[in-house]
Amino acid sequence: MGSNGEMSDEIQHRSYWRFSKQDFLPEESFQSWGNYRSALSQTCFRFKDRLISRSDDVSEIGELRKQSENEMKRCLTWWDLTWFGFGSVVGAGIFVLTGQEAHEHAGPAIVLSYVASGVSAMLSVFCYTEFAVEVPVAGGSFAYLRIELGDFVAFITAGNILLESIAGSAAVARAWTSYFTNLLNRPSNSLRIHTNLAAGFNLLDPIAVGVLVIAATIAIISTRKTSLINWIATALNTAVILFVIIAGFAHANPSNLKPFLPFGAKGVFQAAAIVYFAYGGFDNIATMAEETKNPSRDIPIGLLGSMSIITVIYCLMALTLSMMQKYTEIDTGAAYSVAFQSVGMNWARYLVALGALKGMTTVLLVGALGQARYTTHIARAHMIPPWFALVHPKTGTPINATLLITISSALIAFFSSLDVLASLLSVSTLFIFMMMAVALLVRRYHVKEITPQTNLLKLVFFLLIIIASSMGTSAYWGLNPNGWVGYAVTIPFWFLGTIGLSMLPQQRKPKVWGVPLVPWLPSLSIATNIFLMGSLGAEAFERFGICTVVMLIYYVFFGLHATYDMAHLHRKAQAKEVNNGDMIGRNEGP
Repeated sequence: MGSNGEMSDEIQHRSYWRFSKQDFLPEESFQSWGNYRSALSQTCFRFKDRLISRSDDVSEIGELRKQSENEMKRCLTWWDLTWFGFGSVVGAGIFVLTGQEAHEHAGPAIVLSYVASGVSAMLSVFCYTEFAVEVPVAGGSFAYLRIELGDFVAFITAGNILLESIAGSAAVARAWTSYFTNLLNRPSNSLRIHTNLAAGFNLLDPIAVGVLVIAATIAIISTRKTSLINWIATALNTAVILFVIIAGFAHANPSNLKPFLPFGAKGVFQAAAIVYFAYGGFDNIATMAEETKNPSRDIPIGLLGSMSIITVIYCLMALTLSMMQKYTEIDTGAAYSVAFQSVGMNWARYLVALGALKGMTTVLLVGALGQARYTTHIARAHMIPPWFALVHPKTGTPINATLLITISSALIAFFSSLDVLASLLSVSTLFIFMMMAVALLVRRYHVKEITPQTNLLKLVFFLLIIIASSMGTSAYWGLNPNGWVGYAVTIPFWFLGTIGLSMLPQQRKPKVWGVPLVPWLPSLSIATNIFLMGSLGAEAFERFGICTVVMLIYYVFFGLHATYDMAHLHRKAQAKEVNNGDMIGRNEGP
């Protein structure tokens, strides 16, 4: 008891703003060059250890949180989470992507694209909700995968999360400047600084940097105040969306819906793979579980409630656009603005631009919260320096983690147009959602030291069948979308894999809220996410592969050794506790 008190006093006397080597590289492997060379010589052994090692609920919820030294403040309710859901998801995507995909790929059937992608997103939401209720920590998908699939898989996911966070925020900030320019009725790029740098990097964007800094500052000051600002901004954005739907239907012409499927089913799914990202951002809500007053009640209401309403709103907005204008006449750059102009409502373009601007503002605001909490938990596990895990004692927010994401995003947003990163972000998102569904099935069907070895082998076998058959379906669709022979092979295999899983005994039941129809819904989530990944171009996977190789290089030279030392230290502490317990038992014996 005394040692805990001493540790608490020591933490209280240490300054939050400290920059010693021990704060960044406290692990044994980095204390000297000799230690580091020794660690590198054990890389294969350490990699095997990290590959098969798993964390557990208790460590993620309790032990790891101590790395932050101070607690985040529990101040959020289901009401806050619902509005965070709206703020995080409803950005510029619905205004930009709908017209583009209706014109180029789906026609009036764009509404079916939103239904398909909405169903896929809801399947992922189910998986996130069960994990967030059971493991209410700031790490989101990183923490969940660390528990079920191990350190290495969690690291690959963590790298993708950080990449997505930094590049995604930069892209939204650049788009904010574009919409702001449109709202002021000024020429495109007139608010950016023109330079002689290489194309794609020659338009410097100080406004994007300013927006990122303001959003991060609000997120740093207080989670509760951020929630209030998000609620006000999202309410205004929702009012604009309701206006678009009502005014759009008032000027609708049903004849514009014919032909309904001009590009066939292939066009619907091609568009679904793109508009899926209008649903992105809901995973930020799971990272706020640590600051939620009653996670088991508030998270399911906040996540499922907000995403259900958003799906309905998106479908109505897509239908509105298709009925206002013929799909061949829809403007791919400013669809809703031009559509309202075509029915004589020129002033509505400013309202649409304002709505998109409000939406992007809340996406950046909630993103600053969620991304910093991901980063905090990744740092708690020592995959990046633990200095980024520290929570400020007064604000109860992870200032260092917020600064890391904001500064990185601001540097990219200032220089880069980010066109090349758009499809890479898509692959990262779908990959993470697919891995979450796999992790949920592992959680339900495997418990360490309880599940028989034969059942574990069956679980792995059936999962491989589900993943392989889903990849086969996706590949066949890409190669021959009008054929059927390939589906006659791959789809039955998917069914066989899922039926095989359903015949295994579930080793764990959720305590409060769980995904219904397991294994069918998670298995369907794996299939849909892989299918949508297959709808993206080869270039996206090339970039994804390059980024993964860079992550692996970092892991081999830093992340692997830091996490190994951390786990080894934890095991030593546990062994010491057991030995002390045995000593006390012997001393108290007769």
